[in-house]
Amino acid sequence: MSGHSKWSSIKHKKAAADARRGKVFTKLIKETMVAARVGGGDLDANPRLRTAVQAAKAANMPNDTIQRAIKKGTGELPGTSYEEVFYEGYGPGGVAILVAGLTDNKNRTVAELRKIFSKNSGNMGEAGCVSWMFSKKGLFLVDKSKAEEETLLDLALEAGAEDVKLEGETYEITTPIEAFQSVKQALEKKQIPVTLAELSMVPQSSIPLEGKDAQQLLKLMESLEDHDDVQHVYANFDIPESVMAELEVSQEDG
Repeated sequence: MSGHSKWSSIKHKKAAADARRGKVFTKLIKETMVAARVGGGDLDANPRLRTAVQAAKAANMPNDTIQRAIKKGTGELPGTSYEEVFYEGYGPGGVAILVAGLTDNKNRTVAELRKIFSKNSGNMGEAGCVSWMFSKKGLFLVDKSKAEEETLLDLALEAGAEDVKLEGETYEITTPIEAFQSVKQALEKKQIPVTLAELSMVPQSSIPLEGKDAQQLLKLMESLEDHDDVQHVYANFDIPESVMAELEVSQEDG
């Protein structure tokens, strides 16, 4: 599986542990508030809010918590105002990294993220330095045992997917942004379970990493992900399954 997809899969698996610490809830509440502020509180008319609410429900967030976040976003209830921020930089081995966040203090966030980059053998770059290497797409991961390849291929492509490929034990489906919901609905209609469904920044090419560079990069990714103001981290690495599996085990033990 490509690096960004494997990373997304690992994050998904550790979501339950993160939810117990409240970290996932905090990030989902922020996204729900900003989505409601930007596009209004009507789920039918606001795709970003609809996606945020679906993610919150998938993390077992109570409905009243979701509704409060929406009302804070629309101004019906008082709440903190968060700004969207995007940072770009490089990790070990020259890997390109994109960081998307929501913050109430941009100066604090940029200073803290710059420190995380430098502490983990990376460095923040200028706006635009790596974003051109990524395309925004819908991303779905389906366990190989949950669907026949031909069935999944026909279903996804008919619903508007760009590509379906088998990577190890997982099917990776990519879609244009506008086809994300139609593919999601098609999979749900056929009751095909997905291990991941998200709008993602997918790299156009990847940099293979092993050894010390691979370990340092994964540590950098983890440190960025753990920051309270960070919503998503995207990178164009490709690391062997064995190294990624070691990370997965260490996260589960933690």
